Amino acid sequence: MSGSTRGPNDPRRRERILDAALDVVAEHGAIKVTFRRIAEAAGVPLGSLTYYFDDMEHLLTAAFGRLAESVSSRYGALLEAARTPEEAEAAVVEIICGKVWGTDRDLLLSYELYAFATRHPELREVMRAWMRASRNSLARHFDPLTARALDALVEGLSIHNSVDAEPADRADVAAIVHAVATRRDR
Repeated sequence: MSGSTRGPNDPRRRERILDAALDVVAEHGAIKVTFRRIAEAAGVPLGSLTYYFDDMEHLLTAAFGRLAESVSSRYGALLEAARTPEEAEAAVVEIICGKVWGTDRDLLLSYELYAFATRHPELREVMRAWMRASRNSLARHFDPLTARALDALVEGLSIHNSVDAEPADRADVAAIVHAVATRRDR
């Protein structure tokens, strides 16, 4: 059975299950995720899911954690490359206007994570870790309060732009980021 992705020597099975879980969440919403749907989407036996995960909450926590790590990695890389305050502001604009989220699907999954975490406290730590990673990346260039404000701005503008009939363009986003980044304490 050469080339098969199934079987006992399937080192990527756990990752395929996590990716499939995110696919199912994106298609049906976190509330309608079942082991059966995930197993079908991953192309694995149903028992594989319980081999790797004690229950659905553990599976979704791992899947959403994988999403958070992926987005955080792209977010952090842009800010790490910045060498000046202007480059750091430009990186924040790119995070909002570019493809840091990867796809609209990733943004949709972040909505699902927020909503699901409100009712499942164990997922709140995934959110907190994601926020810490984002703020730490921003803190390379901005004071803690500004980093917190920019982090909220990134998520808020990303969400708004995804549904707004007239989303903010790059120039508007740059002006907003600059205003927040260079705020003056009163």
